[in-house]
Amino acid sequence: MTPTARWTDLPEHRRWLAREADDLLRLFEAESLDPDGGFFALDAEGRALRDAPLREIHATARMVHCYAIAALMGRPGAMEIVDHGMRFLWERHRQPGGGYAWGVTASETPDPRLTGYGHAFVLLAASSAEMAGHPQARRMIDDVTEVLRARFWEEAPGAIREGFDADWTETEAYRGQNCNMHLTEALMAAHEATGDARHLEMAERIADLIVNRRARENGWRLAEHFHPDWSVNPEYEGDPMFRPAGLTPGHGFEWARLLVQLYETGGRRLGWAPGAARALFDRAAADGWDEARGGLYYTLGWDDRPAIAERYWWPICEAIGAAHALTTLQEDAVLESWYRRFWDFAATRLIDRDHGGWHPQIDAEGRPSSDPFFGKPDIYHALQACLIPLHPCTGSLAALLRGR
Repeated sequence: MTPTARWTDLPEHRRWLAREADDLLRLFEAESLDPDGGFFALDAEGRALRDAPLREIHATARMVHCYAIAALMGRPGAMEIVDHGMRFLWERHRQPGGGYAWGVTASETPDPRLTGYGHAFVLLAASSAEMAGHPQARRMIDDVTEVLRARFWEEAPGAIREGFDADWTETEAYRGQNCNMHLTEALMAAHEATGDARHLEMAERIADLIVNRRARENGWRLAEHFHPDWSVNPEYEGDPMFRPAGLTPGHGFEWARLLVQLYETGGRRLGWAPGAARALFDRAAADGWDEARGGLYYTLGWDDRPAIAERYWWPICEAIGAAHALTTLQEDAVLESWYRRFWDFAATRLIDRDHGGWHPQIDAEGRPSSDPFFGKPDIYHALQACLIPLHPCTGSLAALLRGR
C-alpha cells in the first residue's frame, strides 16, 4: 500500500516519538549517575551495574550529549547530568600529557588508550554542552580540537588516524571509517557551537574521502577498514563491536543522514552529497534488510551475504534517521514506506516495554540476545531516532533546539 501522508506530519506520531524519547530519558536519568563520577552501565532490566567501575569515554560523552539536548528541550534536571559528565570528562578522562583516555575509574586509568573515536565523542559532547549553555564547555571544545588537529588529523588524505598509546605512540597501522564518521558529526556540531569554519571544512574533507571517493568506487558499499594509505582493507577482522569485519549496513544509513545534514549545514555547497546519501541508503536497504524476518543484518561480507545475521538496535535507529533526512529533501513514497517499516520493527521487536530502553540485539527467532552488546546500551542512538524525525535535517539537534 502506498503511504498517503508522512507519519512525521501526523500529530499523534509526533506525540508518540516524544513519549518514547521521554521514556528513554527517564530510564537513564534514574539509574545512570554514579556519585563517585561518570555513569553506571545498565543491565537488561535497566538497573545500574554498580560493581562495574570502568567508564569508557564514548559512554560518558554520549550521556553529556544527550542530556545537553534534553536541557535544550527544557527538561528539569538535565543540566545537572551534563555538568556531572563534563566534570568527569575533564577531571578523569583528560590526561596530564594531553588527550582523553579511553577507560577510567574514579581514581585510576586502567585503559589509557587515546583513540580518534573517543575524541570525536568528546568534541560532540562539549559542542552540545556549549549550545546548551554549560560554562566550561568552550574550554573543552578548544582543548580537544587542539588535540584532534595536532595528533590525529592527517592533512594529505583529509581524515584522522585511529589511535595512540598513553605516550602518543601510534599503536597500529590501521585507518577506519567509524571514528571519522563520528568525527564528522562532531565537527558539524563544533562549527555550530563556535562558528569556526575549519570544523566544517574538515567534516567535508572526511565525507569526500570516505563516501564520495571510496564508497562511490565500491558501488556504494561503505568500506569500514583501510590501510594507512587509505586503500580499502577487505580482509581486516577487527572486533565485533567497534570494528566488525566486512560491511556494516547501519553505517551506510548513518552516513546518509549525516550527508544530508552536512549538505544543509554547509549552505548546500556540497553538490554531490544528496545523490550520494540516497545511493548509500538504497544500497544499505537492499543489502541489509532481512526480508524473511525483518530488521537489518549487523554485517555483510564483501560478497553481500550476511555475516552476522543477528539484528541490532542501532542500525534500525540510524535507518530511521536516514529515511527522515532524505525525505526532508524530497518527499518520496518509497522512503516513507521504509521509515514506517523501520519503526514497525523497532516498536514490536526492540523497544523493551517491560523494563524500558531498547533490547540491544535479537536472535534468529526474534528473542533478545547478547554478545557483543549487553544490558541496556547507552541512550544515544535510540534517543536520536526519536528526536531527529521531529525536526528538519538542517543542523544538529542541539543547534536546532537552541534556535527555537
